[in-house]
Amino acid sequence: MIEQHKGLELAVPVGSLEAYSQVVNRIPMLTAEEEQALGRRLRDTNDLEAARQLILSHLRFVVRIARGYAGYGLSQADLIQEGNVGLMKAVKRFDPEMNVRLVSFAVHWVRAEMHEFILRNWRIVKVATTKAQRKLFFNLRSAKTRLGWFTHDEVDAVAKDLGVSRETVVEMESRMSGYDASLYGESDNDGDETHVAPIAYLAATRADPAEQMESDDWDEHHSDKLHEALAELDDRSRDIVSRRWLADSKSTLHELADQYKVSAERIRQLEQNAIKKLKLALEA
Repeated sequence: MIEQHKGLELAVPVGSLEAYSQVVNRIPMLTAEEEQALGRRLRDTNDLEAARQLILSHLRFVVRIARGYAGYGLSQADLIQEGNVGLMKAVKRFDPEMNVRLVSFAVHWVRAEMHEFILRNWRIVKVATTKAQRKLFFNLRSAKTRLGWFTHDEVDAVAKDLGVSRETVVEMESRMSGYDASLYGESDNDGDETHVAPIAYLAATRADPAEQMESDDWDEHHSDKLHEALAELDDRSRDIVSRRWLADSKSTLHELADQYKVSAERIRQLEQNAIKKLKLALEA
């Protein structure tokens, strides 16, 4: 429970997004003079208290930016957490002598972290691998002037405006207008499949019993090695990996952060370190 902003952590409490927003909006804004003085203290003496004040006074802007990405279907709490990481990076690099307010400088870092998070997690963007495709993805929605598909002239206008080929615009619009189809087909209200499922058209590549047995042995071998590697982890790391990756009901970073009384970013670091150790053990 967050009672006052002096004890505020950057992790967004699970189920308390509105409460978090109210708290950060009550934190006083800094004047330009206060901002520059804190920036000099951080730059000259590595004053962490100055860094804390700079970060806390700008958390409201991260929340505001995160709301602009609500249409991607991702957790607002996770977006804010990623944006807070960008804010911390901006504060670390802030130069008070440039005569620029921190919010103007930090917005680029905050958006960059949120963009990376969206690209890692949103299903359609996983195929947008080039810089041009990423730029198009984040601008295509605002470029639409109406519902429905682009006309020929609109495709040419968007392609020219964003500096990509018209083929790229058409392809990305098709991806964004698509939907996820079930591999196993859809059922009606009675539970009967309404059409032949896509899985019925896939070749049975594992029909050879010998190959199946070899594959099962390989999977069993790796499963044993995984359990051995998990046993080598410390209790906290093993619990984090198990609940994040192996449990039926997976825990979020914020749930684990609340339990272990650390930030969500610290849980992420522990998780990444544990996974690296597991990979090394499996590759050995």
